[in-house]
Amino acid sequence: MSSTFMTAPSLMFTSESVTEGHPDKMCDQISDAVVDACLEQDPMSRIACETAVKTGFVLLLGEITTDAAINYDSLVREVVKDIGFDNSEKGFDGNTCAVQVAVAQQSLDIAVGVDAVADDEESMIKSTGAGDQGMMFGFACNETESLMPLPIDLAHRLSRRLAEVRKNGELAWLRPDGKSQVTIEYAKGEVSRVARSEEHTSELQSH
Repeated sequence: MSSTFMTAPSLMFTSESVTEGHPDKMCDQISDAVVDACLEQDPMSRIACETAVKTGFVLLLGEITTDAAINYDSLVREVVKDIGFDNSEKGFDGNTCAVQVAVAQQSLDIAVGVDAVADDEESMIKSTGAGDQGMMFGFACNETESLMPLPIDLAHRLSRRLAEVRKNGELAWLRPDGKSQVTIEYAKGEVSRVARSEEHTSELQSH
């Protein structure tokens, strides 16, 4: 009979977390800043915004319908510099990086399902459909106060600490781009211990 998470006498579970300067996290923060800026001026904004980054280059693209007046170039640079990339010696500089904006209005095919077509609020709610859709799933557990599994909880805490000691000058040599990884050994569904990195490497090689 095959083992499960709750029956296996020993199971390694690994999670990783990245700091704000990691490319994936940078993209998230830039896109989030666009959403926040649009909604601040126009709560009825419709925003489908994506960001891509490469050394010295930021591409902002998507479909945005809003009455907000946003200087996307300036907004992108503010986010990049706030992350900590404010000097070319760090590998990325929000002051001098290239920023390309490729943003258009929401597609009519998508907007037709969202546009209000009724005279009163109740009818409008009933008649309003959805634009782009997606599905997400997740779960909570009681291993930690954050209600997240211990490996990702510890990895997030390490990443937050990395950012803290970088910004307060305690470890001034750190750069904004960082990553932490934590492996926890579980025994029959219960946390057993934190595994050493060489143990995890050996575990991966054995499979």
